[in-house]
Amino acid sequence: MTKVGVLALQGDFAEHLLVLRRMGVSTSEVRLPADLVQVDGLIIPGGESTTISRLVDVYELRSPLVQRAREGMPLFGTCAGLVMLAREVVKDNSVVPLGLVDIQVQRNAFGRQTDSFEADLPVPAIGPEPFPAVFIRAPIVCQVGERVETMAALEDGRVVAVRQGSFLATAFHPELTQDTRLHRYFVEMVKAFGRGS
Repeated sequence: MTKVGVLALQGDFAEHLLVLRRMGVSTSEVRLPADLVQVDGLIIPGGESTTISRLVDVYELRSPLVQRAREGMPLFGTCAGLVMLAREVVKDNSVVPLGLVDIQVQRNAFGRQTDSFEADLPVPAIGPEPFPAVFIRAPIVCQVGERVETMAALEDGRVVAVRQGSFLATAFHPELTQDTRLHRYFVEMVKAFGRGS
């Protein structure tokens, strides 16, 4: 059975696990390199990207995580997870990203917690109905590389969801809604990886 791991060092990993379990997906909390070996795909949740970046090193996860990713294991980063997947974080050296997705991102691009908002976003890859995106101290994608597909953008054109091969990333929190389509989309990516396609 396909098993999806959720990086459980900090942030809202419990919410992702709840969504996956409601969908009937086998899940696992990932905190150590040994945990990483047991999963077919990994979600890096929202939270505090500076803390996640530091703890990835404390628990010696950075190198094995990058290795698994380069072998094709799918990753899904949400909010802080998007920051972690990026090639570069602009105007900020407090986060050391994994450098897996060819994007440049800006942390907290919309302001403070009080500036959080929701938006109905068109995401054609998951169907015709808009996705109810929840933005909380969200990052923004400033620059998209040639191999990166833009999956969603705000009305002003700012990019908030991307895919590059087996990597998916959103600036918003899909786990805080009742809409499971993005999680289902990622689980299909993981199943495809498991089949060796």
